Amino acid sequence: MHPIRLISFGYLHLPTGPDGSPVPPAADRIEDVRDRLRDPAAARDILDLDGFHPHVQDVVLNTPGARELLANLAAYATLPAGPSRIAIGCAGGRHRASGLTELLARELRTRGREVVVEHLHVHLPRVLKTPARPRPANPEKETAR
Repeated sequence: MHPIRLISFGYLHLPTGPDGSPVPPAADRIEDVRDRLRDPAAARDILDLDGFHPHVQDVVLNTPGARELLANLAAYATLPAGPSRIAIGCAGGRHRASGLTELLARELRTRGREVVVEHLHVHLPRVLKTPARPRPANPEKETAR
């Protein structure tokens, strides 16, 4: 059986396509956890930690829906004609994506799978989101000024 590659990434660090949307890494399955799992970075005690840290992994795993998602990803990864690449993305790639990727890698290894893990953005500083600029009520009038 071929090894499976697990990739964690942060959407805010990705290059953008012609339409301005982020372009995630190529994978058989891309799991976007930004809206699916609560952002654990709100917990002040893990702000400066990353998904390699056991405490971050505990916080991620105890987020509502995380255990079900982990079980679903593990089942998918162990299908007979299973994937060769699974990518997991969150906002910055430091907490949810990297923590969940490490947890999934551990689970797959206990099931006898060979796993290669690649964290694209875990080493980068936290991304502080800036508030979106309000859109004009009538864009045509706004551009005519």
